[in-house]
Amino acid sequence: MAFFSAGEELRMSAANPAAKTASLTGLMFCAPWIAGVILLFAWPFAASLYWSCCKFDIINPPEFVGLENYSRIADEVASGRGAGRAILNTLYYSLLSVPLSVVLGVSLAVLLSAKVKGQSLFRTLVFLPSIIPIVASSILWVWMLDTDTGLVNTLLGWIGVPPQNWLNQARSAISLEGAAQIGAWFSDGRLLLFGSKDALVLMTLWGVGNFVVIYLAAIGDIPNTLYEAAEIDGAGWLRRLFHVTVPMLSPVIFFNLVMGLIRSVQNFTNIYILSEGTGQPGNSLTTISLKLFLSAFADFEMGYASALAWMLFVGLVAATLLLARLSKNWVHYRGT
Repeated sequence: MAFFSAGEELRMSAANPAAKTASLTGLMFCAPWIAGVILLFAWPFAASLYWSCCKFDIINPPEFVGLENYSRIADEVASGRGAGRAILNTLYYSLLSVPLSVVLGVSLAVLLSAKVKGQSLFRTLVFLPSIIPIVASSILWVWMLDTDTGLVNTLLGWIGVPPQNWLNQARSAISLEGAAQIGAWFSDGRLLLFGSKDALVLMTLWGVGNFVVIYLAAIGDIPNTLYEAAEIDGAGWLRRLFHVTVPMLSPVIFFNLVMGLIRSVQNFTNIYILSEGTGQPGNSLTTISLKLFLSAFADFEMGYASALAWMLFVGLVAATLLLARLSKNWVHYRGT
């Protein structure tokens, strides 16, 4: 088979009117996609990099200030205010919601893979919350988490847990203050453990149905011969789960772990609705995504917001590469 260089193909198309027409037709079909990449990705990407080194209020032309915005971010991180507080809030939310989503997703997928009566109904009920519009589900959760009349506190009351101040408490459950609250519960029955960040995690777990569908497809692809061999060796249900199902699901778990991490860092809509666009109470809901939005479109600090966006981008790339490197120790691909 003969292979031609790009230059030879261009010369042939120029000499052949039919080939030239075909090339132009192909370019015309590709033109919308090429224009979209340039206008909606390449240009904003380059512009944000330039703006991150500028003082830019959207209205007036950008004024180049070098690394001043990045220096400001570094100072805020060191002092724990502004961007530093937003990073801590984002880390709390991501490090709690992503692993819990993986554990809950795998657990539900294993349960839903069992051949029981009404299996299709149970699968539908688990997947249904993930297709509800995010704005509608966020408003629903605001009602469910109401301190006095919310459904969540009502259910907790049935098992003896005092009502939680989900929406108006900055303190989080996993903290020194949260540990003190557990001690107070044992001593005098008073418990105000969960705060707004914990409410956000709970809202995220409610929409885990998308991941469950992927886990179910992966479970259905596991060869039955592996389970039969394990059963012949005397492995019970629990051993088959941890020595067959989970290792065979590890590539899918890794994929959902990376996607869940990116989604948690970029999460914005329900945070905006839950805090009414302010990050309150006590800036506990001021995550990186909300801080970026408010800096750009409320404070008109587009240069500072662009620097935050690039910091977020670099952080996500670094976290993804770290996960990919660590995955060599626990992800098992079929045939390897």
